Amino acid sequence: MALLKVQGLTKTFNGFTAIKNVSFEVAEGEILGLIGPNGSGKSTTFNCIAGMYVPTAGSIVFDGQEIAGLPANRICHAGIGRTYQIPRPFHNLTILENVALSAWFGQNRTVSREECWRLATEALEMVGLPTDPRLTTEGLGAAALKKLELARALATQPRLLLADESLNGLDHNEMEQAAEMLQRIRKEKGITIVWVEHIMGVLMRVVDRVVVLDHGEVIFDGSPEAAQNDRRVIEVYLGTEATA
Repeated sequence: MALLKVQGLTKTFNGFTAIKNVSFEVAEGEILGLIGPNGSGKSTTFNCIAGMYVPTAGSIVFDGQEIAGLPANRICHAGIGRTYQIPRPFHNLTILENVALSAWFGQNRTVSREECWRLATEALEMVGLPTDPRLTTEGLGAAALKKLELARALATQPRLLLADESLNGLDHNEMEQAAEMLQRIRKEKGITIVWVEHIMGVLMRVVDRVVVLDHGEVIFDGSPEAAQNDRRVIEVYLGTEATA
């Protein structure tokens, strides 16, 4: 059974249809790439799954339970963690406190302070950030902020991670490290991942399957290899008609 099943997902804003009848499934333990050109509906789909938006129509079933329309905190408590394209840490807190806060509020159970510190330390070690309780977020670069964002999501102990443009703003080496990190999270933590990204080169080497959106609709669902040879996917990314 699929861990996540999206069926007929539609979202409109004041008459504008951002996504229409989007359907796909994610198997437990899979890394799924959700890709498409700018404005294709990737972020809207993510925000509907994560509870930032209430879908206009459609169903989102996670672990056998309907979650469409639930607020973000309840979806997080159900076991879905997410990162954001633009990290916004609490600058008045230390790095460790930022992650411990996610551990404290991000789970549907009572967590002791000691457990929060342990989970925060574990998450920071997983992403390769220091665990020194005195270190602040001041001076963190783009790559470190992305890692902090990921650590905060991991501290909620998710079964499904929604990774939103984890490569944006990184150089080539940092991109490779971020991709390897997602693979390690799947392998070591057993977390299923849906990865939204517009930088296809790195993503295609990591994901098991890709779903391609264009103008708010699914135009492809299959292997990365098949996607790179699909006529319509090529047209969408090149912006010209593909040759036969």
